[in-house]
Amino acid sequence: MSDARIKFEIPQMCDAKENEEWFVPPAPILSGAHVTGIDSYREMYSNSINNADEFWRTVAKELYFEKTSKKGLEWNFDCRKGDIYVHFMEGARTNIAYNCLEQNINKGYGSRTALLWEGSEPGDCCSITFQDLFDKVVIFSAVLRSHGVKKGDVVVIYLPMTLELPIAMLSCARIGAVHAVVFAGFSADALAARICQTESRILITADGYYRGKKLVTLKMIADDALVECNVLGRPVKRVIVVQHLGRVRKPDSTASIDVKLDPKRDVIWDEEMERCKGMNSEIEWNDAEDPLFILYTSGSTGRPKGIVHTTAGYMTYTYATVKFVFDADPERDIYWCTADCGWITGHSYLVYGPLLNGLTCVIYEGVPSYPTPSRMWQIVEKYKVTTLYTSPTAVRALMAFGDQYVTSYNRSSLRLLGSVGEPINPVAWKWLHKVVGESRCVVIDTYWQTETGGHTITPLPAAIPCKPGSATLPFFGIEPVIIDEEGREVEGAGKGTLCFKRAWPGISRSILGDHGRFMSTYFSPYPGYFFTGDGARRDADGYYWIT
Repeated sequence: MSDARIKFEIPQMCDAKENEEWFVPPAPILSGAHVTGIDSYREMYSNSINNADEFWRTVAKELYFEKTSKKGLEWNFDCRKGDIYVHFMEGARTNIAYNCLEQNINKGYGSRTALLWEGSEPGDCCSITFQDLFDKVVIFSAVLRSHGVKKGDVVVIYLPMTLELPIAMLSCARIGAVHAVVFAGFSADALAARICQTESRILITADGYYRGKKLVTLKMIADDALVECNVLGRPVKRVIVVQHLGRVRKPDSTASIDVKLDPKRDVIWDEEMERCKGMNSEIEWNDAEDPLFILYTSGSTGRPKGIVHTTAGYMTYTYATVKFVFDADPERDIYWCTADCGWITGHSYLVYGPLLNGLTCVIYEGVPSYPTPSRMWQIVEKYKVTTLYTSPTAVRALMAFGDQYVTSYNRSSLRLLGSVGEPINPVAWKWLHKVVGESRCVVIDTYWQTETGGHTITPLPAAIPCKPGSATLPFFGIEPVIIDEEGREVEGAGKGTLCFKRAWPGISRSILGDHGRFMSTYFSPYPGYFFTGDGARRDADGYYWIT
């Protein structure tokens, strides 16, 4: 579509100072965009609200379902009317691992690079194609089954950012097991609590990893956790250990460790993969509402909450958000999300969403400023990254080192710069736009939560003009409202508590083992609404600012 046909209206209600803060999509971003222009966004958004079932079933048709369903979204957000529930395409059967792997291979992407792994130390790197990733997932699925893992069983994954982490996640999904990834920076107590709560009998971990110059003795931490599990009467029967330390460079002055294995319980990943080559590992077709994974929130306001996400809705929603929010193009994009898979961002926007869209993804084991503050920009230059998705915390830290660490490296491949985890302040937003993006990239400030599964308020790069500091407008199917102190919806501009008025496919379904807590936490504060726990301001243009 020609540039001349695109109109981005800056609302006249803004004063001159606010008008100066608008950033419209640059011309190169418009080419080949999935949604171009604010009018197209408004039309699609209206359809997603007024014809939600048709809208989401149309999106789902771009994915593979072994059995389809005529049902769309069904939900109850009002605890006064009974249990809270959300169902999407109930009765359908699919598999998210199939859609990440076989579906892409069937499209002719088998020889295309799926994952580019970059180690903590420069020079440690490798890559894997979609075909090779599929082959490894099939074998590790057989490994899991050989140890008694069956559909519905929970597998706890406690790994650093190695290729084995997405392989383990996809293998669980392939056989209908439920994965529970635990951030590799968590303590033995935190790991033990999650193993016991999920009643998992199998743990996947590694001997250790390096975080900068620091050696993290992951297996030793896991062993301490397993002692706690035994005391609590929840013993783990099998531990699969990735031998990672011996294959990567060791930082200077780092001591070696002697990793002990329990011969009755512990097995080595590579040996298990060799043992199970050629074993039967047929795919498990999962019901639409079968659980896919459990992911624990930080638990800062009480005991950690095991958030449950299910198969078809999460798959459809993460696919859609990557497609539209990042304008995904597998023929063009090298995509890098810097998040750890121990968090929801790593699940939705490093593994599942990008692979569902056939994208080549960078996985980085290290920290942004190691061994120098230029490391991120070295990686961008090395892999010709087109989309970078990172946190405001990382942006502020890198900004403090000085522009020279950024400008010394070629960033001409970059198109989109995403922000996630907290609101990005206008100063950091503008630095990201001007210095990193050379004033030609779109900054995508995304608002969402572990519980939402994917983006809820976000710009679309070729459709929604941005204001630094604002998450802008709701994604398709999301109906945000602001509730005042009297519990009433605020009309027009105003501030209060941010809630959502309707369900969407990717919303979490429950808290593991405690649906009552799920209802009381998210739906009791304002019956009929999903309570985000965040404050927000809506300006005169309908833009949302998370407070």
